[in-house]
Amino acid sequence: MIFYFTATGNSLYVAKQIEAKPVSIPQVIHQENREFSADSIGIVAPVYGHEMPNMVKDFIRNSVFNTDYFYIILTYGNRHGGAAELAKQFCDECGIKVNYINVVLMVDNWLPSFDMNEQMQIDKKIPEKMAVILSDLNARKNMISEVTDADRDAHRQFLERMGNALPDAWQHLIEVTDDCTGCGICEQVCPSASIRIVDGNAVFHPGKCETCFACIHACPAKAIALTVSEKNPQARFRNENISLQEIIDSNHQTNRRYDNEQ
Repeated sequence: MIFYFTATGNSLYVAKQIEAKPVSIPQVIHQENREFSADSIGIVAPVYGHEMPNMVKDFIRNSVFNTDYFYIILTYGNRHGGAAELAKQFCDECGIKVNYINVVLMVDNWLPSFDMNEQMQIDKKIPEKMAVILSDLNARKNMISEVTDADRDAHRQFLERMGNALPDAWQHLIEVTDDCTGCGICEQVCPSASIRIVDGNAVFHPGKCETCFACIHACPAKAIALTVSEKNPQARFRNENISLQEIIDSNHQTNRRYDNEQ
C-alpha cells in the first residue's frame, strides 16, 4: 500500500514505479476511518521548504498504519535541505516507526527560482535512483538517507528567511489574471479546494493553499500567476509520464466547501 501527494506529477510518477495503483492523499484525507493495514505502507510526497506538505503531515499525524515496514520517498528539486532527517523527526513526534526514507532529485517546479525549460533539460538520473530505491524496498532495507551539515545549514537559513516574513506569506503567492477563460482545470487540480470557478472565472481562496502551484502549472491560458517575480512566466511543467487527467483524479476535491462559505 502506498499513498502519495502530487502537484505536477513527479511524486505520482515515483509512486507508480513502486506500486501500480497508489492512493491519493487528497482523496482519502477526509475519510472518517483512517486506519490502514498492509505488509508494507509507503508515503511519496514532494518537499516544500525541505519538509513534507502540510496535508501529508496531517494525513500521517491523524492516521493509523498497521505495518511491519513503513517508508517515505521524498521528491525534491535543487536542494532537499535534510528532508529525510526532518521527516524522520516528524514521524518520531507522531510515534510512528519509520524504517526507510530516501530522496529523489527531479524537476524543481518552484517557479520563483527556476526556469522550467532549463530544469527539463537537466539529466537528474531518475531511473538510476529509482532502481536503487526499488531494490532497497524489495529487500526491506532499513535506512534514512544521509543528511550533511550543508543540508542542515540550508534549512536553518530557510527558517531564518521565513522568520522575517508574514505568518501567512505562503497564502498570498497566487493571483488570477484577466486572461482566465473559466475552463475549470485549476479547480480540478487543486488538492486543497483553494480555487474554484465562480460566475465563469477562477477565484482563489487563501487559507489552506499548499503552495504546490498545481493550478499555475496546469492552466492552459497561463492565466494564474504569482504575486512575486518568476524566472520564466511562459514556462510550465508536468511530468512527461503523467497525464493531466491523472492529476485531476488525484486532486479534485468534489463537493468540498470553503471555510468562509455558508
